[in-house]
Amino acid sequence: MQGERRASSPGEFVVSRQSNPDGRPPVRGPRQRDPSLTSALLQPGIRPREALAWSSLDFANSGYTTVVLTAVFNVYFVSTVAPGETATLTWTLVLAISYLLVMLTAPLFGAYADLRARKRVMLLWCTLTCIAATAGLATVGPGMIVWAGFLLVVSNLAYATHQDLTAAFLPELARPEALGRLSGYGWAWGYCGGLVALALSLLWVRAADAQGLSTHAAVAGTMLLTAGLFAIVGLPSLWILRERARPLDTMRRAGWRHWVSASWGRLAETWLESRQQVDLRRFLMCVLVYQAGVQTVITLAAVYAREVMGFTLAQTISLVLVVNVTAAGGAWVFGHFQDRLGHQRSLMLTLVVWLAMVATAWQASTETIFWLAANLAGLAMGASQSGGRAAIALLAMPGRQAETFGLWGVAVNASAVAGPLAYGLMTWISGNDHRSAMLATGVFFLVGLMLLIRVDFNRGRELVLQAVPSSENVGLQASGPQSPTVHGPSPQ
Repeated sequence: MQGERRASSPGEFVVSRQSNPDGRPPVRGPRQRDPSLTSALLQPGIRPREALAWSSLDFANSGYTTVVLTAVFNVYFVSTVAPGETATLTWTLVLAISYLLVMLTAPLFGAYADLRARKRVMLLWCTLTCIAATAGLATVGPGMIVWAGFLLVVSNLAYATHQDLTAAFLPELARPEALGRLSGYGWAWGYCGGLVALALSLLWVRAADAQGLSTHAAVAGTMLLTAGLFAIVGLPSLWILRERARPLDTMRRAGWRHWVSASWGRLAETWLESRQQVDLRRFLMCVLVYQAGVQTVITLAAVYAREVMGFTLAQTISLVLVVNVTAAGGAWVFGHFQDRLGHQRSLMLTLVVWLAMVATAWQASTETIFWLAANLAGLAMGASQSGGRAAIALLAMPGRQAETFGLWGVAVNASAVAGPLAYGLMTWISGNDHRSAMLATGVFFLVGLMLLIRVDFNRGRELVLQAVPSSENVGLQASGPQSPTVHGPSPQ
């Protein structure tokens, strides 16, 4: 039965909380239990502080997507930088360009990270780039569409790559039966980062309003605060996180052309081999569709609040701040439900909540009803994003984790092009009718629900388990000595 928890096999060994003099945890005899939470969640040899550091990467980058893409700069762009009936379409076009670039680079970066074992180094460069570009957004004033578009493309490219590479560490840190929980904890902690960034931004905006500062000055301060928070949390976290992957010997001294060719070739091989992974491909298609709706809500909910409900900037930040609390709770609780109920049932539940949210927002006539819709979005947002990451980790072949997450990145970023752009086109065609655009967004969740019904996660996981013996050496090369080892069927 899908979602049923499996009892330990007779030969399963459990790690003790005690340590040997050399720092390695000793191994107890078979069938003994360690009640500690960390031993149930983490791979042997993974320390809690490293798992916290990994989660803190979500904490660090969430400020960018929350303040820049969701709550502040998107509203500023539509209302001040590029005002007019085509403002929403212009905003979605800029985002579409950035996500198209991410689609082209994410598979390459994912394959390169596996071949050269450089996830941690690449994360550092993504962190520095996103920090610099986000701080640069503080210089954007009215009418500076080109400059704003350039900085948005650069910062969003760095952010999306940072998110994909962070996700690629998940199979190295979590036990297979705890992927949902650790992913949920990380995503929930990430929403806390968004909360901190929003709270600081709200304090600054209110202070700027009290002092009579311009909207440009108020928004500029939020950009600098967001960039600073990313640096303060993200850089120390990377210092703690370890790179366990080992570079392939054939790629140690390879030149630029060689590793690019080999990376794309390895990615193509991963995609071709996935023909046998029917459920992985089906789920990637499902992700492509339902994430189009998720990305639309993330990037345009604040615009909807301003254009339809008449919210001020401070009200919008307050709304998104509360929604982040709901989203953090949704991600945290959903991690437990996902490991117990199964990936299919739990994700189906989130899509039903998304449909309820769309219906509520579409007919909302008062602030109270819209607040209800926003919090429904928060619950579903944390659950669906965290759940998708954990499901991909479950279906990823050993030694191909980063590349599989590269394919996941292609799907997510393609959805980030399709969803918001469809919303922008709808507002343009309908004469800036945001209610009709919101209602049309529900189609993505409905179709995603239909596609999810066809995914068999049990069958997909069995294929991964069958590949473990034959790919053990590859897994060690790509994921290091702490690669996941699975005994028997893993619960969904």
